[in-house]
Amino acid sequence: MSKKSILITGCSSGIGYDAAHGLSERGWRVFATCRQETDCERLRREGLESFVLDYTDEASIEDALAECLKRTGGTLDALYNNGAIAVPGAVEDIPRDALRLIFEVNLFGYHDLTTRVIKVMRKQGHGRIINCSSILGFAPLRWRGAYNATKHAMEGLTDTLRLEMRGTPIKIILVEPGPITSRIRQNSVAHFERFVDWKNSARAKQYETLKKRLYVEKSGPDPFELPARAVTKKLIHALESPRPKPRYYVTTPTYVGGFLKRVLSTRQLDKILAKL
Repeated sequence: MSKKSILITGCSSGIGYDAAHGLSERGWRVFATCRQETDCERLRREGLESFVLDYTDEASIEDALAECLKRTGGTLDALYNNGAIAVPGAVEDIPRDALRLIFEVNLFGYHDLTTRVIKVMRKQGHGRIINCSSILGFAPLRWRGAYNATKHAMEGLTDTLRLEMRGTPIKIILVEPGPITSRIRQNSVAHFERFVDWKNSARAKQYETLKKRLYVEKSGPDPFELPARAVTKKLIHALESPRPKPRYYVTTPTYVGGFLKRVLSTRQLDKILAKL
């Protein structure tokens, strides 16, 4: 029997990297994609099938899926949309170009790849599409407005797609991690420096606190932070359970945030989130 196949994006580090190796160890045929060829080369040395997929480039998305289908003979059992970027900064300091870039990666690229994969899964008569969201998809935090916006939008699009795909053999699933060990904070520094003119901001003094978090290496994990393997564990259930959940919370803050979102008024929740 041939292995089940999955295409995973954003595999250079963190959640995607762990998912690729974890699923490969379980017998899945994993196509672990990255934005940079140098990262793909590293993954190939580690025994994974890897090639480039850049969410900002439609041709790259098309080519990557074509390569995947060429290797499988035209089928794909699952897609895990995981790759993402962050542009830290106060909402009033985020320029239009920054929003355009982060939406291209965190939403438009997901949508483009997903709609292409749905055609494959309809033809073969089965499939699962898992989108990696975040606690910030339903509980925003300060200084993360651009990222919050993409994840909120992704949740709305995914929830709608799930409703529309009812009655088909294609399952649509959300994974919502809280604090997970990854390199997204370090990788966001370049975007912060490119887009945010913090020195001329009305919040220049407040940015000193944000800069410490961005530039100072952590001495240990943040409170409640879990390793990427915690996400992989939920991903495995989403992929292999005969009746997967429509959404999976990961980490204590996500469970707490989901509960508070349901029971508190907007003012009450704002008061709590404003302290974080």
